[in-house]
Amino acid sequence: TNSINDITPVLHKETGKPYKSVEIRSPKADDKQTDTLRADIVRTVDDGRAVVANIAGTTTDTDGTTHSFEGGHYISVVGYQNDGHTVTIADSANPDQASYRITVDNLADWIATRGYSTS
Repeated sequence: TNSINDITPVLHKETGKPYKSVEIRSPKADDKQTDTLRADIVRTVDDGRAVVANIAGTTTDTDGTTHSFEGGHYISVVGYQNDGHTVTIADSANPDQASYRITVDNLADWIATRGYSTS
């Protein structure tokens, strides 16, 4: 699905906890959108849940590995470091890269034109 709004109700139903959709409609996230994403990740992870992000395009993780999903893909944000400036991704696309870290700035731009589900 290309819309985070299709995933959010399923997360709510399956977890029994409220989730909401946040869209980043622009081609690149601005500072306010990135700050909101960071706060949403910290709050949701601290609550013992994951943020689910609908991403598209290519980004580079903190180890320099490129991750590319031009047609779109879903990932889970399951942790954070440095007050949420670096996030841990759980990704089912490749077992060899099932977990990696990226900056929240890169994540926000990866989500741009799509959205994410958060508490």
